[in-house]
Amino acid sequence: METKPVITCLKTLLIVYSFVFWITGAILLAVGVWGKLMLGPYISLIADNSTNAPYVLIGTGTVIIVFGLFGCFATCRGSPWMLKLYAMFLSLVFLAELVAGISGFVFRHEIKGTFHRTYTDAVLNYNAEDEASRAVDNLQHRLRCCGVYNYTSWFGSVYYPSNGIPASCCFNSSDCNPDDLRNATLAPSKVYHQGCYELVTSFMETNMAIIAGVTFGIAFSQLIGMLLACCLSRIITANQYEMV
Repeated sequence: METKPVITCLKTLLIVYSFVFWITGAILLAVGVWGKLMLGPYISLIADNSTNAPYVLIGTGTVIIVFGLFGCFATCRGSPWMLKLYAMFLSLVFLAELVAGISGFVFRHEIKGTFHRTYTDAVLNYNAEDEASRAVDNLQHRLRCCGVYNYTSWFGSVYYPSNGIPASCCFNSSDCNPDDLRNATLAPSKVYHQGCYELVTSFMETNMAIIAGVTFGIAFSQLIGMLLACCLSRIITANQYEMV
């Protein structure tokens, strides 16, 4: 019976961990849904083709929620094979997160290059109507930037000859009319001079270490759950203990 306090302690810790793990799944699910609803146009500017990142987050969050509940059930039930299955799932999540974190850090320059290529293409082919054009407008308006490197990026677009620089570049919409935006001499005094590419990439560089740290921290937290599940399973098996 001296093992009962140890098992009770491990059980409590694993239930708390499983609950936290369930919360992370709910957060991933919420971020995935939010990303699909709100960030779809922006994601299209970062990827060459339409990306499934929001669906991946939704799917991952759902699976984590299910296995978080499974972990709580396995712990309360005291089933060794369920606990081993839970530990196996946590190891898979750990490996997936580790690979994702390393890949994001290693290929950050490729991500920047892809963004430069797709954003430049969106500017050059801007028509103020399609999804990519609306994403460009939203990005310029929210970040208070204009063009790829600056407003001169718009001079080579198909939109500029007949319409000038898009109104989303104006820092004062009430003092910015189409005639001004078609005037290469007057337009610079009406629009932002900061390029969007520099703003986005500087944000990525500044926060890459934070993003990588959070990713690796979450990944290694899976090791705690794996250790708790394996220890509890081994003690229950060795002592033929059944949870009440």
